[in-house]
Amino acid sequence: MLGELTEKQIEALLTNQVTGRLGCHANGITYVVPINYVYRSPDIFAHSAEGKKIKMMREQPQVCFQVDHIQSVFNWQSVIAWGVFHEITDEDEKHRAMQGIIHRIMPLSEQPGNHPSHAIEEIESAIDDGNIVVYKIVLSKKTGRFESH
Repeated sequence: MLGELTEKQIEALLTNQVTGRLGCHANGITYVVPINYVYRSPDIFAHSAEGKKIKMMREQPQVCFQVDHIQSVFNWQSVIAWGVFHEITDEDEKHRAMQGIIHRIMPLSEQPGNHPSHAIEEIESAIDDGNIVVYKIVLSKKTGRFESH
């Protein structure tokens, strides 16, 4: 059976997942990349080193975000959301966002100490040095679909 997710199911899927795909488009190029994130309605919070997606979102802040939970080919849920990229420049907001991200993804890491890009000390110093861009996607529209058997 195919169907549409309710608003409550959409919120649950966004809240419960930690990896989604971010789609951005600038200068005639579309780029889709997986990101780790934390969701605090209505915003997706994430971080990144300077690179292609950050450059593209700065040029064109309208983005798309997709997340799913797939149990099998005939048993899945998927959410697509649209929103606007906002780079977080306020230091307190940056640190709150990073703490939320770290607390969300670290329990899912097999050996957190072996992943310096996600270790709290490394992130804190990278934020202070300006090497990490912390951002949010303010969502304006969300749709969800599912298939179950």
